[in-house]
Amino acid sequence: MNDNNLTTNENAKPANKKSMLINITIVIIIFIGLFIYMVNVDGINNIVNLLTNADFKWVLGGVFCIVFFWICEAITLHLPLKKLYPNQKFGESFKVSMIGQLFNNLTPFCSGGQPMQAYELTKSGKRVSDSFSMLAIKFIVYQMALVLFTFVVVIFQFDFFISLMDNFLWVAILSFGVNIFAIIIVILAGINKKIISSIANPFIKLLGKIKIFKNPDKTIKKFDESLSNFNNQFKFMKEQKILILKMFLISIVQCLSYYMITYMVYRAFGNSGLAIWQIIPAQAFLLLIMTFIPTPGAGVGAEGGFLLIFNSIFKEGTINMSILFWRLYTFYAPIIVGAIFLAFSNKKEKK
Repeated sequence: MNDNNLTTNENAKPANKKSMLINITIVIIIFIGLFIYMVNVDGINNIVNLLTNADFKWVLGGVFCIVFFWICEAITLHLPLKKLYPNQKFGESFKVSMIGQLFNNLTPFCSGGQPMQAYELTKSGKRVSDSFSMLAIKFIVYQMALVLFTFVVVIFQFDFFISLMDNFLWVAILSFGVNIFAIIIVILAGINKKIISSIANPFIKLLGKIKIFKNPDKTIKKFDESLSNFNNQFKFMKEQKILILKMFLISIVQCLSYYMITYMVYRAFGNSGLAIWQIIPAQAFLLLIMTFIPTPGAGVGAEGGFLLIFNSIFKEGTINMSILFWRLYTFYAPIIVGAIFLAFSNKKEKK
């Protein structure tokens, strides 16, 4: 596809400021609530003792893992963009990726990341439809890597996983099934848009009747246009088998780096006895379960899930501090770093 044929006539809207302010308030409340809970349960003395005696090489290991995760995330976005837009720079892809991390963690069901990434890409001359298509393809590849990686690790650690997830096995199976269903739906959208249209259009009309959509016909038209563009881009990407393979392999490494964070936290506070391959399957399913929690960054549910799953394998008195550090790596750090990138982006735009 030639760059000269690409236009930026479509509009992408940034997130609603009022709703984002509410979500940020929820995030702050969750953090304060977690800290108050830790003080009440563990006591200040135990908290100070854990921090002063923490093994900081494992703490730094966690920092390395989350940064490496961000780099992999940016690479999987950069590869298809570079194919479509040869002048795309990795620094720009990394910035867009981090802004996506920010809004994924500030919106329920990670719903705000992709629209904001598409919005940022339009500011550098990309079409909205192209941006969403690349992001959808990236989603397919990542979800396939996530599901396959989780399945393989669970098979190799099946007995340990069953014993650990005994009371939550049905949740794990349900989460696994929903993620597979999501992959199938997106692939269908790329292969046969008529099937998706026949399902989505009546649903959009129904939402129009109950006034969720002001203009359902206009929404259907936009949806069909986006679906057609994604269908074309999907055909284009099917021809790029080497590119897809690269994205898939990088996504596997990305999954591993994310899951290793829990093991780094486990070791940082004096825990031992379990191998990293025993920690990973439980963490993998915790991530799948978090997709069902309708709060920014799966707040409260993520902390509660971590406590329920890992409480039995962490030393007494270390689980709450481990939850805090795990969330600092996987939730609060992306928000802070993503906000910095967004601030620089907005400053550059104003200039």
